[in-house]
Amino acid sequence: MLNTKTISELREKTGAGIVDCKKALEETNGDIHKAAEILREKGIAKAAKRTDREASEGVIKVAVNNDNNEGYMVEANAETDFVALNEKFQAFADQVLAIIKAQKITGRDALLAASMDNGTVKDNLDNLSSVIGEKLDIKNADTLSSSGTVVAYSHMDGKIGVLVALDKTGQAELGHDIAMQIAAMHPKYISREQVPAEEINKEKEMYTDELKREGKPENMIEKIIVGKLNKYFGETCLVDQEFIKDDTKKIKDVLGEVKIEKFIVYSLAGTSERCGL
Repeated sequence: MLNTKTISELREKTGAGIVDCKKALEETNGDIHKAAEILREKGIAKAAKRTDREASEGVIKVAVNNDNNEGYMVEANAETDFVALNEKFQAFADQVLAIIKAQKITGRDALLAASMDNGTVKDNLDNLSSVIGEKLDIKNADTLSSSGTVVAYSHMDGKIGVLVALDKTGQAELGHDIAMQIAAMHPKYISREQVPAEEINKEKEMYTDELKREGKPENMIEKIIVGKLNKYFGETCLVDQEFIKDDTKKIKDVLGEVKIEKFIVYSLAGTSERCGL
């Protein structure tokens, strides 16, 4: 006969429901370890059936080390905002972020293969998916280091996350402003020198066709294109953007002698950028 203590112990170990725990224990004649394995396998099978569903909600967790020269970020995903706010899901994301920090992990595959509890991060993700009943995923994971300053920033309750590295130490306040800028304005590049020539040429072709259709004279087109390209750089290149806290300044004015080495930004809207890496 199964007792409630055994069922409770299995529930605590696996997070599975009472009915599933009872069935697994009956199937294994009360062996908790074998029952846990059965529940894990069932959880993986259920999770596999959910692979066609979209996990577009979730949370982005960020952190930095005590020396402010290394930052960590993970994007954990669920199907609904309701589950994204679930305590178990949030705790899982926090635990995964701690693993990234401890092992300095970069990349989804490396993170999923990392050890966690009695299995891997992927095992625990699949088990949690079976308990919650939604497709769960991890889309992004990064560690960013610098000999200068690294700042981590979370925006909109974890819907956007930013890591930014500056080349000088002691720049946490400036780094926070730059991270806020990145979260708000979504630059693709740090400076115009990083924009691929192919991308610039496509912009020029588009502007040229547009101006010719408008009947602009040939001798004016080139000058107009220069202005349009400057506007394009002002939108896509971080240092050329207007500073969100003071639009009379550009980011390059705010930086002074400090340089932005690299940045990473995640967004639950589906976009992520890694620049300078």
